[in-house]
Amino acid sequence: MRVGVPKEIKNHEYRVGLTPPSVAELAAAGHQVIVETKAGSGIDFEDADYVEAGATIVHDARAVFAGADMVVKVKEPQASEIALLEPRHLLFTYLHLAADKPQAEGLMRSGATCIAYETVTAQGGGLPLLKPMSEVAGRMSVQVGAHYLEKEQGGRGVLLGGVPGVAPAKVAILGGGVSGINAAQMAVGLRADVTIYDLNMSRLAELDMFFSSQIKTAFASKAAIAAAVRNAHLVIGAVLVPGAAAPKLVTREMLKTMKRGSVLVDIAIDQGGCFETSHATTHEDPVFEVDGVIHYCVANMPGAVARTSTFALNNATLPFALKLANMGAQEAMRADPHLAAGLNVSGGRIRHRAVADALDMEFVAA
Repeated sequence: MRVGVPKEIKNHEYRVGLTPPSVAELAAAGHQVIVETKAGSGIDFEDADYVEAGATIVHDARAVFAGADMVVKVKEPQASEIALLEPRHLLFTYLHLAADKPQAEGLMRSGATCIAYETVTAQGGGLPLLKPMSEVAGRMSVQVGAHYLEKEQGGRGVLLGGVPGVAPAKVAILGGGVSGINAAQMAVGLRADVTIYDLNMSRLAELDMFFSSQIKTAFASKAAIAAAVRNAHLVIGAVLVPGAAAPKLVTREMLKTMKRGSVLVDIAIDQGGCFETSHATTHEDPVFEVDGVIHYCVANMPGAVARTSTFALNNATLPFALKLANMGAQEAMRADPHLAAGLNVSGGRIRHRAVADALDMEFVAA
């Protein structure tokens, strides 16, 4: 199979779909890999590194799409990239369609087969291709939250861990999944006062055992979330409904009760965000303020730590990319129902029920 890797063009996106070691694995399996020039420059890989691994370098994205059967990316295709897709293409990347109807419509018009990293499942449960970026985003959320709590950033002027004689900041984490637990690990490491909120009592029990007395846990009732928002200095939105839009857990009315200079970090922004006042931002312009509360809602958070993120992502995606290249999309999905769960769009139809429901569009089984 001919596998194409374009350079990412989303704002301040430095990751790349395949690293040279991943290219070498595909080449060793007999596949041709076509890489856009400078695709890996954001993480210090030169074209020569890709050539040494067995890739062919081409001068632009148009040449990548024209020459490839399967296109491997990181972020959802932008409008100029969707225009290059054809029915013969297999697209393998993050899509996050539940909050992006124009993208879904564009992919449908292309006729391409589009498999989304974020809905591929694992035999033991979970989302193995979303997990590494959820880990990164969870850990980053505490870093950026601590930064924007600083006074010169417009924050309240609170040190996350406090000092002897001065209480630490209160951190409320909404969601006890992969992002939430990674956020909690970082916040605990900085000696913050941490509470995790979740609706799953079994998960809360697991978290209580894992962290022992280092954190508190609470059932995520509306009243509990309202109290958390009112009292917290940093609120991290880390909820996920696979393939679907994130639920709006924090309303505008709740926001009005927060301390001026408090910070919200919305990890769920790729799926529409879990704060009513959220809208997607970029690394170039990452925050905005509503009612005196700072919102950090960057839709590609892990792109800021692109080298770590790219290697973590490739560790997870490469086995699936090899399976797709070796077997072809249809045979690979027939052989692996967990990979088939990643199918979002093909033949001009929405193939994932949660995506269709979120977009109020017709679901058609593959």
